[in-house]
Amino acid sequence: MTDRETRVSELSARYLPDDVLERFRERADVYDRENRFFDEDLAELGELGYLQLFVPQSHGGPGLSLFEVSRLQQRLAAAAPATALAINMHLMTTGVVKALADRGDEALNWVFDEAMAGEIFAFGISEPSNDWVLQGSTTEAVPTADGGFELTGVKIFTSLSPVWTRLIVHGAVGSDELVYGFIERDAPGITVSDDWDVLGMRASQSRATILDRVPMKPERVSRVIPAGKHPDLLTFAITSNFQLLIAAVYAGVAARALELGAAGLHKRKSAKAGVTFAEVPEARTRLADAHLDFMPVTAMIDTYARDFDDLIDHGAGWPLRLVGARIKSAEAARRNAETALMCTSGSGFGNKHELSRLFRDATAGLFHPPSADAARPMYAAALLDE
Repeated sequence: MTDRETRVSELSARYLPDDVLERFRERADVYDRENRFFDEDLAELGELGYLQLFVPQSHGGPGLSLFEVSRLQQRLAAAAPATALAINMHLMTTGVVKALADRGDEALNWVFDEAMAGEIFAFGISEPSNDWVLQGSTTEAVPTADGGFELTGVKIFTSLSPVWTRLIVHGAVGSDELVYGFIERDAPGITVSDDWDVLGMRASQSRATILDRVPMKPERVSRVIPAGKHPDLLTFAITSNFQLLIAAVYAGVAARALELGAAGLHKRKSAKAGVTFAEVPEARTRLADAHLDFMPVTAMIDTYARDFDDLIDHGAGWPLRLVGARIKSAEAARRNAETALMCTSGSGFGNKHELSRLFRDATAGLFHPPSADAARPMYAAALLDE
């Protein structure tokens, strides 16, 4: 085993030991059935120091790399996908701040101190019908006399809704600029929707957040940048952490689906062949194809995360890599879940089977921005446009 893989194994044993993951897996079914938040998982992750993974040693944390955290998130997602998806939002925020600091921008280092003090961060970026995502906003940001802003709009898929205390948000300042910064949970004008009855990833409780002239304090304003395609270190860091950590979640789902598929084939016996389906050529081929298609997904995540950690400059090639890893990971999760259902046959179709939930959780991968339809022009342009 290489030094890098030894390090990952040690981190897995430290932050996500087997007994903890087994409890998470058992509770995932309960959370899904009761459509409730993963309070117990969150408490255990907090005790393990999982919420401080990206915090550098200079601020009291372990200072893990994006590569290391992405590996841990794959492990967590294989046990409890909704827990992993939601906790991603806190990790992304601290990961963004670490990425800035690693590149010489320490303006947001206060986030490290607040994360160490127990504050929980979340993402308030997605908005209804906003296919600009980071390049635009349907939220109105009105400057205030003290140098802050008041924000009015709706943020959707706000994971960690029951517990977040700090929310990174953006809003449009007139028609030409965007402001990025943080708002606090106890600020006036914040309403968290109680509407969350969805197909999968139910424990994430990713409810909508309604903002009505919510103050963003001057000291919590991070950037005011031009709207549209304007390169900025903050949006680059957000994109990188978002795409690769989301990819890690679905890679974990895809890996677990393969495990369940293999177990299903071993469990079932063919009346015609007189052996388990694990020995039936057609069944073996089906699972083998899914495994073969899955292998490049983890390779992409590992490679791009290490390049990001090593400050490799891929220039205009970064979006192609980042978005591609996330889309392919989500596709693998859905494909592998379907393959595993065929391997388990009728038992996996029952709602009491883990695979039934996993199949539904995998479908959430369709809704992370940008969609495949939105991304295709970017890939076409890279080859066809001057």
